[in-house]
Amino acid sequence: MATIALPRPIVPHRSASSSIGSLTSTITLDTISSQPPQPPQRPVPVPNKHIPVCPPGPVPHEEPNTPPPSPGRDEDQSQRSLLYPPDKYNRIETGPLSLYKLTADDVAAALDHISRQPLPDPSQVFPWFHGLHPSNQIQQTFFIARKRALRKTPCCLRGITVVKADGDLNVSRLKGAIASQEFLQAGDASAEFLEVDPREGFSVRNFQIQAAKSAMTSDIIVYGDDDVAVRKLGWDIVAAQQRWREKHELQRHKVPVYNTFICISPFSQFERDHPEIVALDSEGRPTGNVMEFFYQERKEMYDMTQASEITHNVWLGPSPDHAMGEIDGFDVLIECSDLGRLNPELLQAIAEGGGDDTKQARLDFPSSGSILAPTWSHAEADGILESCKWIYHLAHGTHPSVASGSDVKTDSDGDTPMQETPERSLELKLKPRKILIHCADGYTESTVLGIAYFSYATGRPIPDAWLNLHTTMRRNFFAYPSDVALLAALAPRLLWESPMRAESSLSEITSLVRNEPKWWAGFDGSFPSRILDYMYLGNLTHANNPELLRSLGIGQILSVGETATWRDGEVDSWGADNTCVIQGVQDNGIDPLTDEFDKCLQFIDRGRSKGTATLVHCRVGVSRSATICIAEVMRTMNMSFPRAYCFVRARRLNVIIQPHLRFAYELLKWEELLCARGDGEDGADAANTTGIKREFEWGEIAREVALMNRPYVR
Repeated sequence: MATIALPRPIVPHRSASSSIGSLTSTITLDTISSQPPQPPQRPVPVPNKHIPVCPPGPVPHEEPNTPPPSPGRDEDQSQRSLLYPPDKYNRIETGPLSLYKLTADDVAAALDHISRQPLPDPSQVFPWFHGLHPSNQIQQTFFIARKRALRKTPCCLRGITVVKADGDLNVSRLKGAIASQEFLQAGDASAEFLEVDPREGFSVRNFQIQAAKSAMTSDIIVYGDDDVAVRKLGWDIVAAQQRWREKHELQRHKVPVYNTFICISPFSQFERDHPEIVALDSEGRPTGNVMEFFYQERKEMYDMTQASEITHNVWLGPSPDHAMGEIDGFDVLIECSDLGRLNPELLQAIAEGGGDDTKQARLDFPSSGSILAPTWSHAEADGILESCKWIYHLAHGTHPSVASGSDVKTDSDGDTPMQETPERSLELKLKPRKILIHCADGYTESTVLGIAYFSYATGRPIPDAWLNLHTTMRRNFFAYPSDVALLAALAPRLLWESPMRAESSLSEITSLVRNEPKWWAGFDGSFPSRILDYMYLGNLTHANNPELLRSLGIGQILSVGETATWRDGEVDSWGADNTCVIQGVQDNGIDPLTDEFDKCLQFIDRGRSKGTATLVHCRVGVSRSATICIAEVMRTMNMSFPRAYCFVRARRLNVIIQPHLRFAYELLKWEELLCARGDGEDGADAANTTGIKREFEWGEIAREVALMNRPYVR
């Protein structure tokens, strides 16, 4: 796994954005003992992401606007399951406790059946899913205030949790299987469920506790090839379920009876008869039958950032996979990384024939963000310019020579400027080289070199080069504000020495540099994220820069819970019909968003039909607005929630999307609705004739999201 590059210290570039905060430490996964290995087919590195702070908004002073769970009728409102009642399965008794036996066929049928049952309404399971530990006064006060009844475990839940007896999830893993230590504490006297609700702190993103909370409200299936271990764990779980019920009865709270089942079939029978639910085979190899969240995100990122040619013979992209032969065809590979260094002399040596023409050359370059303005040395500035120059000559098969006196540029007074004059190329018979500038994720560490070289090679000012790379070349970048300041400072020299500006005078170069677009003054290094051609995801700073939005082809703004503050007259010039504001939705884990989906998606559709893109934003651009974008991807691309989540997550670049628990659950319910009504790009023809069928259950999704976030938490 690649080194994670956290945001570096920055210096402000004029009005730097304050929308993106620092990493948070609200997510811990101490109870999760293992994670599935990354599939070997294409080991794309972990991108440079960070988890921003998502303000929850003000503490609600009144009763929550979400209706409370429906009263009465406990078990008759539960999810339907083939495992309840368990009368048709063989029973093993030990005193008052019972275990039930299942075959591989029974397990597959039960999992298929539960995936087709509607989930309870969000109002019935929240805020319980958030975690309401009785000692956590902050969490309790925020969510429930005087409604003590909301502390109770919902009686409407009846899921299925699959547990691997030996706890090794790196081999022989069924879809959604977890280890017992994620929810069970084994004791000498009797096992019991872990207390997973956080004892302190406030969070609406406790994804790491959902697998355990789901196990407590599920029938549990234990499987494995060691019959003794399977039975022992089964009895431990039965005992834990009994103690859990007894605790609730002491509080005069009746909960459904959940049962434990042991699978008597070997894992080989699942591999033979039910491969659709086998995630990892008995050798630990991914089967491809079950989506792996880590791999899916990296696949989406690779699809988004795959190498493309930005100028003659110069390509940008992610670090290539040597095993897949992706380095074939390139003569020079330049990797941008934290360990890279400026070494234009090596490029010069290659251009001057200092090496074997038939041998592939591999060089490095400093990562974006590692050269801080205005503390760089002249040697660093010269190194960047020299690197651009030699990359250009390598790509074109030319060689520079010092310009003659008649070619020297002068200023308006006819004086030679006090700086090195540009160079001209001799038409020598040199081999043009195909060059790949690459980095781990394809867009972060290579930003400075990619944009600087594109400006040098095309003669475009930095803002125009940046915009052109995004809109025309379809390249995405993430830059730190320090990178913006560095590139702005280098802009005059890049144009002055550009071969495309050989005939431009110093005054013309100066005019180009000074004639900045209006959006540049408020630019902090990140464009809003292009999720689809007609839909961008961004933050409040992006929304407050209408000139930038126009430059990107964005003609509509959808504000979710936050409103942009524009200058007088800007709304009129933009057009009132091209703005839509969703009021009263805070990122607090209480306010629902499902009711706004249709309104928001119709507005996005309106822009698409007019041939313009829509910016969807909230404050930070990772929760409320990300939820709307995921809903749109699910609808138009016929994707399940987990796949749409990975799709949007990859395209949000360095900022990890963070829809809180309730929004994520609402999106899973949205998936049900789309399946039921056949909504999608193909209209009625896309209808799912079998109705609801979830790809993953709630506890499985939340667990995988928590594991995906784990590398970025500090």
